[in-house]
Amino acid sequence: MTVFTEQTRERAREIIARYPADRSRSALLPLLHLVQSEEGYVSPAGVEFCAEVLGLNKAQVGAVATFYTMYKRKPTGDYLVSVCTNTMCNVLGGQEVYDTLAEHLGVGHDETTADGKITLEHAECLAACDYGPVMTVNYDFFDNVDPQGALGVVEELRAGGRPMPTRGARLCTLKEMAVQLAGFADERDGAVADGGPGEPTLRGLRLAEQHGISVPGFDPNTPIRSKAEADRAAAEAKARAEAAKPAPAPEPVKPAAATGSTAPDVKAPDDKSPQVRTAETRQPDAGTAVADAPGTKVPTDTTAPAPRDAQAAESAGVAANPPAGDGKPAGDEAGAQQRNLKEAEAGAGANGAGPAVASETGVQK
Repeated sequence: MTVFTEQTRERAREIIARYPADRSRSALLPLLHLVQSEEGYVSPAGVEFCAEVLGLNKAQVGAVATFYTMYKRKPTGDYLVSVCTNTMCNVLGGQEVYDTLAEHLGVGHDETTADGKITLEHAECLAACDYGPVMTVNYDFFDNVDPQGALGVVEELRAGGRPMPTRGARLCTLKEMAVQLAGFADERDGAVADGGPGEPTLRGLRLAEQHGISVPGFDPNTPIRSKAEADRAAAEAKARAEAAKPAPAPEPVKPAAATGSTAPDVKAPDDKSPQVRTAETRQPDAGTAVADAPGTKVPTDTTAPAPRDAQAAESAGVAANPPAGDGKPAGDEAGAQQRNLKEAEAGAGANGAGPAVASETGVQK
C-alpha cells in the first residue's frame, strides 16, 4: 500500500485550505490530481487518502474518480499521447494517425508500451478543430499532424527527448502535469516561457486590430493584479458606489380611500369571514346587499331580501320537482299513460285498424 509523502500531505492541506470550512469536499478534484502526481494514476490507496483527508467514504471518492477520463485508474506511461478521432479531425486524417501509432507502438486504446514510456488513447474531441488533425502529449498540442510527424514525436519521447509542442509550454511528464492540474506552479526553470499562440488563434486579434475593434477602456499594458489586490480594489469600488447613492426618499403616506362600505377593509384574504368569501365567489351584482363585503356599498333605495323569502322560494322549488321513483324516470305519470292507451284502443275500433296500428296511433297521440 502506498504511503504518501509528507510533501503530498502538506500540499493536500494547502488545497483544502482554499475552500470554506464547510465546503471542503470541493477540494476533491485537485486532490485526485495530487495523488495521481505521486503514483501516476489514482490507485485504491489514492482513493482512500482523499476520503481520509476530506472525511468522505471511498465510494464517494471513487464515483468522482471513475467519472472523469483525466483520472487514470491503472498505471499510465510518462507521456499520454491522445489523438483526436472525432468528426473534423477524422475527416482530415486523425484516424490514420491513430492507426499508424497503434501499429508502430504495438498497443491499443488506453494501453501502455512495455518500456512504460507511452500510453496511447484516441480522444473524442480535443477542442482544436481549426488545427486538425491534432494530437496532444500530456495535454499539450501538436497541430496539423500527419502519420509520419506523429511517429517522429513518439520516437523522440521514447529516446528521452522532449519535442516542443506547437503551442504552449515545453513538455513535462504526466506526473509533473498532474501537479499543475492540482493547482501548483511548474517549478522547472523557464518551463512556461517557451511556446506561443497559433496562427488561427491570432486571426481574430488581427482582424480586430485591422478594423479598430476593441473592448472599451481596454489597456493591453495593464498588469495582472494579484487576487488580494483585485479584492481590495473591488471592495473600494463598492464602497465608493454605496457612498454615491442618494438617500432614499421616504414614501408618502397615502390617504385612506373612501369606499362607502359599512365595514372596515379586510387586511388579507385569510382574514375574511366565510360570508364575505362566499359572496365574492358568487360575484354579487350592485343590487345584492352584502353586509360586510369591503368596498361594496349597501343600496339605500331597496330593501334587502329577508332570509325567510329565500327559504320559501327554495321550499316551493323542491315541492314542484319531486324526486324520481325507482320504477320510472322523473316526470312520467301513470294516469297519462293509461289515457293514451284507452284513446289508442278507441281509435282502432272506429277505424278497423289492427292492434299494431292502434298501438302505433296511441304512441303518436
